[in-house]
Amino acid sequence: MGAILAAAAVAIMGLGAYWMQPPPSATVEATFVVPRGAGLSQIADDLEAARLINSAEQIVLLARMRGDASSIKAGEFLIPAKANPNDILDILIEGKAVNRFVTVPEGVTVKNVIARLNSADGLTGEVTKIPAEGTLLPNTYSYALNESRQSVIDRMQAAMGAALDAAWEERAADAVVKTRMDALILASIVEKETAVASERPLVASVYSNRLRQGMRLQADPTLVYYLSGGSGRLGRGLKRSELTDENNPYNTYKHAGLPPGPIANPGVEAIRAALAPAESSFIFFVAGCDGATAFTETYAEHQQRVRDWRACEFRRFMPNPPVRRPTTDIPERRDLGEGN
Repeated sequence: MGAILAAAAVAIMGLGAYWMQPPPSATVEATFVVPRGAGLSQIADDLEAARLINSAEQIVLLARMRGDASSIKAGEFLIPAKANPNDILDILIEGKAVNRFVTVPEGVTVKNVIARLNSADGLTGEVTKIPAEGTLLPNTYSYALNESRQSVIDRMQAAMGAALDAAWEERAADAVVKTRMDALILASIVEKETAVASERPLVASVYSNRLRQGMRLQADPTLVYYLSGGSGRLGRGLKRSELTDENNPYNTYKHAGLPPGPIANPGVEAIRAALAPAESSFIFFVAGCDGATAFTETYAEHQQRVRDWRACEFRRFMPNPPVRRPTTDIPERRDLGEGN
């Protein structure tokens, strides 16, 4: 065997000007996939077919000379332009596979997450265990080529469990929620109702104060979640009949307390806000004309902020607002009874 390897070494050295150089076509960066369970010969043939090397035999001989014939890892790898056979073997052996990514924004529902995974290139299989709403942590997740969608879901659930446990340990002593599930429910409402990220603690304080006082939450997103079948998007405004529908268990205009379950997947900051809200006496809020939210303590104040917001929206969206008639340079009105 030693003599054979020595002869191979001589052969490689003799042909180094050709075999140990990248092929002329290897002028751009390329991805190369090593299938799970593939042997050295198949990998070499695939490299030659992809025009990343001049000859399959060169990689086979080189790998055996280096003692790396069984060290190549499965996965998707990035091969730089003009990489020589030694460089390619290093890349395949070190196992630094290409990472792909899928992003789950804060406040999306489980249906939306599964749709994102189904459209993510390079994942395999179906999500066979549909997770409960609110149990997936929004984040950007990396995955390898041919990883299963279920395994990505499992990692999202594990991440949510860890994040919830950490936030639970830091909860305020007077937090209105008493269970981890209630924390997820409240956090999901806070996530959907917050327009400015920094206002999450204040929004959480409004709903916490309402719960303490036995007031109904009156949160539109809870109705939307139920009416949309869990998608979180209704595509229209709520009807008066829907606001008064007592048969909707998520109707927080008619039912006191928290809804039966989360209405979305909240992010870490919304969870922390639900468990440690800002200290305030606010029990109302409405969008402000400047983009910030107007928080108020009394219904009278709230009504005024609502009027301000409606006036702002009217000015913003009315295509041709009436021009006020000038009052200067208008002759003084004369009494019709006067002469001349």
